[in-house]
Amino acid sequence: MEEIRLSARRLVEFLLRSGNLESGSGGNALEKAAEGAKIHRRLQKEAGEGYQAEVFFSHQENWEELCFRVEGRADGIFEENGLPVVDEIKTLSMPLASLPPDGVEVHWAQAMCYAHFYAVSRECDSVSVRLTYCQTETQELRRLTRTFSAAQLSDFYQELLAQYAPWARFRMEWDQLRKETIQSMSFPFAEYRKGQRALAAAVYRAIRDEKRLFCQAPTGVGKTISTLFPSIKAMGEELTSRIFYLTAKTVTRQAAADALTVMRQKGLRLKSIVLTAKEKICCQESPECTPDSCPRTAGHFDRVNKALYELLTQTDHFDREKLERAAELHQVCPFELSLDLSEWCDTVICDYNYLFDPVASLKRYFAEEKTNFTFLIDEAHNLPERGRDMYTAELCKSNVLALKKEIGKQEKTIGKMLASLNTAMLALRPLCGETGQAESAEIPQEFLRALHRFSVRCEEWLEMHREHPLRRQLLPLWFDVRFFLRISELYGPEYITQLQHRKSEVMIRLFCRDSARFLDESMSKGRASILFSATLSPLPYFVSVLGGGDDARTLSVPSPFPKENLLLLLADQISTRYVDRQRSLPEVAQMIGTFAKAGKGNCIAYFPSYQYMEQAKSLVEEKFPDLQIVCQGRNMEERERESFLSLFSEENSKALLGFCVMGGIFSEGIDFYGDRLVGAVIVGVGLPQVNQRQELLREYYEQERGDGFSFAYRFPGMNKVMQAAGRVIRSETEKGAVLLIDSRFSQPNYRCLFPPHWDMLHRVRKAEEMVLLLQEFWAEKT
Repeated sequence: MEEIRLSARRLVEFLLRSGNLESGSGGNALEKAAEGAKIHRRLQKEAGEGYQAEVFFSHQENWEELCFRVEGRADGIFEENGLPVVDEIKTLSMPLASLPPDGVEVHWAQAMCYAHFYAVSRECDSVSVRLTYCQTETQELRRLTRTFSAAQLSDFYQELLAQYAPWARFRMEWDQLRKETIQSMSFPFAEYRKGQRALAAAVYRAIRDEKRLFCQAPTGVGKTISTLFPSIKAMGEELTSRIFYLTAKTVTRQAAADALTVMRQKGLRLKSIVLTAKEKICCQESPECTPDSCPRTAGHFDRVNKALYELLTQTDHFDREKLERAAELHQVCPFELSLDLSEWCDTVICDYNYLFDPVASLKRYFAEEKTNFTFLIDEAHNLPERGRDMYTAELCKSNVLALKKEIGKQEKTIGKMLASLNTAMLALRPLCGETGQAESAEIPQEFLRALHRFSVRCEEWLEMHREHPLRRQLLPLWFDVRFFLRISELYGPEYITQLQHRKSEVMIRLFCRDSARFLDESMSKGRASILFSATLSPLPYFVSVLGGGDDARTLSVPSPFPKENLLLLLADQISTRYVDRQRSLPEVAQMIGTFAKAGKGNCIAYFPSYQYMEQAKSLVEEKFPDLQIVCQGRNMEERERESFLSLFSEENSKALLGFCVMGGIFSEGIDFYGDRLVGAVIVGVGLPQVNQRQELLREYYEQERGDGFSFAYRFPGMNKVMQAAGRVIRSETEKGAVLLIDSRFSQPNYRCLFPPHWDMLHRVRKAEEMVLLLQEFWAEKT
């Protein structure tokens, strides 16, 4: 018989969970891993010589035609009054007074599984079970003990297996069906594009060999299908058990789902889910999971397994719409339903933070040991900045004071806590010096102690006042403090502490300059990681800042498009450096307007900043009043973005000239298929604005890598250039022109970053030269 393998904890938590879904003070995960492990070790040591700690079980037992192997590790086993006792230690952040008098059912169930395993292996007539609860802050203990006969334990365990049997049968049958369809599936298209087979082969080998692969593959190679297809084939050979397709944007998540649909049309059976952020999928205005705020949380765990089973047996792909319908039908939380459902899916499509974020990562997958999962990390050029943001923490005094004024008088206990925290932040002022800002390689320890005191007292109040109307206002600050403390535990040489004092405001930031260590740790939790993008250049830079390690593999795939389909123009007589912008602006405007008028359709001009873009737009409108011009706005809402994109139509009676910002929402992750966009003007080399943050990065990488300017400015800037230029040609039949405006594009340290297919470069010193080249290019293409 094929074994069904799972952990004792997973078995009991899945079957016996019941009651309300609650969040706000640790949610249902009451144990804090780091503190819990330390307390476990202390209690085990204090128990004495007769106490066997961390006793591992791997128990095989049948139920009807099914063979189960359930594993787990008992915290301790000892003898008392002539009976063996199985000890299960649980560390809790909430006061022990909040604990049910008889303990928690799933805790008893987990310990009873271990007691059954022990009774069978030692042929015992009876075994005692002890639950040891320890409050993490006060170290207060409560111990509860029950004694069971071997027959009682066996009956209990057999009942668990009987309840789990339908799920086990579903899993076994599904695994067999999936494996058969994968093994019979061929590449879903008639032929491979240029470079596509090489990419797919490299992905498969990386999974087989348990490696990390960094791949630059230009637009048109078909990166999504070229990474998913070999990963799924590897799953069919049992090289990997689950695929996580991680992205930075919604658009690329949809591309992954579409690729799976193409393979399903060729016979593939695969369970997949697209995870949507809690804030977006929540049916309430504020995603606070309490019965008082959301009626679905009451009894959520009593209903969720029925919703889960219905979804699993009805369809293979789960998107937001399906999840929302099922959650409405069964009156459960759609976000929690999606997380539960993901454990039964073969492919999980989600945002980066579900793997990499120190708080939002999926603890159900990545909290403990290494897995056999494959991570496909799309648009990986976004990950360095996202990584820094995920591991940077910040607190502002104004938020504390505003909350104190808002709710402090209504609840004296909260008022005192907030007053103490406000005082602690005021004490940071002298550290800012005469300039009002300072950096340090250390965190002020007295301030950390104040944060710890606030966190503990706030958590106690939240636990004791679960229905209090002020919880909603207090929770965001408590989460911020908890996050700051979490980041302080990770603090190392890649961090710097920033302090700022302006008027009544005080800010402290733990700035992560290099997240490579943390990204490496996250990727180490899987079997293989494939990081890919159209603009992953230079590859050694990305291997370094993304924690690839010395053993990482790299691959650069050539463009599949004919070189002659792209006209690449360079106006390197113009300087767009900050000090030269006002002087060169008229010439920049002349080149943009001329390029747009000489083109054969819609164009976009990309700029390094909004201010520069708006200045150029005004001048182009003045010089070329007959051009139809649209401009990206600041902080555009989703509806405004969609409206902007819809203007770029192939059916436009008059060509459109757009003005956009490099690195913004319209410069990457957007597909202008067909003739929706036939030209792009790139103004400047895309360098990030010189500010304190970028200078801290430059100083850090100068010390660590010996090339601070490239790491902080040149490489990120040129990545924006490549992304913006990549909007023009999206398929092998499309044609277009790109104009680069900046003298630095001719310098070797920038030219070496050009992709190989940019070797056919035409310098244009005057607008008239450019017109002739454009007319000739479009005449050949008609």
